[in-house]
Amino acid sequence: MKHIFKYLSVFAIVLSVSCKENTSDREASQKLQTEFINQSQIERIEPPNWWIGFQNDELQLLIKHDNIANYTPHISYSGVSIEKVSKGNNSNNYLFIDLKISEHASAEKFNITFKNDSGDELIEVYELKSRQKPSEDYIGFNSSDAIYLITPDRFANANTNNDSPLAMEGQPELLERTIDRTNDYARHGGDIQGITQHLDYIHDLGFTAVWPQPLLTNNMKRGSYHGYAITDLYQIDPRFGTLKEYQNLSLKLKDKGMKLIMDQVANHCGLEHWWMKDLPFKDWVNLQENYEKNIDKWNNDVTINSNHRRTTNQDTYASKYDSDGNSQGWFVATMPDLNQRNPFMAKYIIQNSIWWIETAQLDGIRQDTYPYPDKDFMSDWAGAIMIEYPNFSIVGEEWSYNPLLIGYWQEGANNRDGYNSNLKSSMDFAMQRNVVEAMNEEESWDKGLVKIYEGLANDFHYASPKDIMVFPDNHDMSRIFTQLNGDITNTKMALATYATMPRILQMYYGAEILMNDFEKPGDHGLIRTDFPGGWEGDTKNAFTGKGLSDDEKDMQSFVKKILNYRKKSKAIHDGKTIHFAPFNGIYVLTRSSEDETVVLILNKNENPITLDLERYAEIGLDGKTLRNVISDETIIWKDTITLNAKGVTLLTTKN
Repeated sequence: MKHIFKYLSVFAIVLSVSCKENTSDREASQKLQTEFINQSQIERIEPPNWWIGFQNDELQLLIKHDNIANYTPHISYSGVSIEKVSKGNNSNNYLFIDLKISEHASAEKFNITFKNDSGDELIEVYELKSRQKPSEDYIGFNSSDAIYLITPDRFANANTNNDSPLAMEGQPELLERTIDRTNDYARHGGDIQGITQHLDYIHDLGFTAVWPQPLLTNNMKRGSYHGYAITDLYQIDPRFGTLKEYQNLSLKLKDKGMKLIMDQVANHCGLEHWWMKDLPFKDWVNLQENYEKNIDKWNNDVTINSNHRRTTNQDTYASKYDSDGNSQGWFVATMPDLNQRNPFMAKYIIQNSIWWIETAQLDGIRQDTYPYPDKDFMSDWAGAIMIEYPNFSIVGEEWSYNPLLIGYWQEGANNRDGYNSNLKSSMDFAMQRNVVEAMNEEESWDKGLVKIYEGLANDFHYASPKDIMVFPDNHDMSRIFTQLNGDITNTKMALATYATMPRILQMYYGAEILMNDFEKPGDHGLIRTDFPGGWEGDTKNAFTGKGLSDDEKDMQSFVKKILNYRKKSKAIHDGKTIHFAPFNGIYVLTRSSEDETVVLILNKNENPITLDLERYAEIGLDGKTLRNVISDETIIWKDTITLNAKGVTLLTTKN
């Protein structure tokens, strides 16, 4: 083999001389050095490509190949230099190459040549690309957005050819390939094309962004449909489609003025991840020694699972034992906990996120299980992204009902320990529950609508309340209609409240048609049920309205009216908020900008009630005409208004 490459190298030199008429020596050499490499000679190189023009001019390549640690890499390409080469301490099958990419580097392909002491050579072609747009043009999501969360496997199956794909070239056979729609925890066949084909439906409802659950390969033996046990961080799961289809989804969203948010997981991977069979370092994953000693008889060993004590991130009294149990314990036994304190793992995760932002032209990231990884790393991770993309957005999942913990993770928080997360947004589980309790509880001094009032009163703690994400439900909790005990009026009041308060809004697919999990409340497989009309032969089709009940159609229309008004309302996006303590079973929230005032009225009275408007004089609406966003009727805000039945009223000063 080495003799062939020596011959071809000479041949390339001769050809480069003959090309001087049309191009420079350097350009010809760079082009020709890739012409005789027809396929990759290295098992794996990650990131698989990179770009010129970043603030950070460093790049670390992970090289995976048999005995690659016995090889020395060489690069002869103007503007790219090898700064350092590192070997793993647990396997000879890894090299980590630190590159510096100067501002003079060109966006082209070049060779990385690996040589060992025996004279053997391996050659890998690597590509630097030009970026599609400047960093500042990556505009993230904000309080003007309403985000549609989708479980891709359960939304729509547009391409039945990828339902049971065989092994891809150079990849292991997928462990779970059977489609079984009767099993709530099996694959059902929804895919990327299914989302793309129904963007008109999502857009017309009034949503401005789409957040699919993870679409990367989950090559797990069972329960792989949800996407959170990733086994290849650089590959779209073939059961969902291809990288090209994912990029097309991003493009089609942008054509509609919409955004794509990627669900990422920095805390853990799936047990069947390719590196779990051959870990590069002794500390690549947390509690690795325990895992490697028991790999042949691995099961749900509780000694390796997380204690889920997320408060240890803030607790000044927390023991190291408990803190380590949260940040180093495995989320579950089938999800190895990544050790972000290993600098090579840390760089790998950061580069992976940036690679996807550029490759898919992302508009935001939702980061799973935010309080579980090493919190100093998470600050570095978010900081590295925001340095490159100053207008980008990231939201972190902090499943806590304590506003102190939610606020801790938001950038700009006045934390006692000085911690700065660099995270623009966290998720408002506290307000999610407050609204549900407000609807379900009987009215009293400390129950019912006061839960919303006092919940919003906690906004003084947040660095930027409007940049926090609120939601009626998500893929991990009962559907909002279930949480509200099947009460349609309460569901409408709740949805309107989430949509009007100073927050980013996220809704889970199917909330608009009263999807529920009444049969087994809280069961994840049932929560993530198939969207009607997403499969050929469905008797009910929410995309067209076929087979929907009157209540389902009415809720769909209600959501459409609320969200399409919200889409253009500056008062809801950025307006001043004033609300009034609940009185006689009524809560009033107002949002005001220079030319618009929006008034949300929640009424829990079953019988007609007259509202004395003098109580609300400070919002300055006396004598003005307001339009009801839901019914399109108009009223004069003067003296009193009568509310004829329990429910929500949403008024605006705009025609």
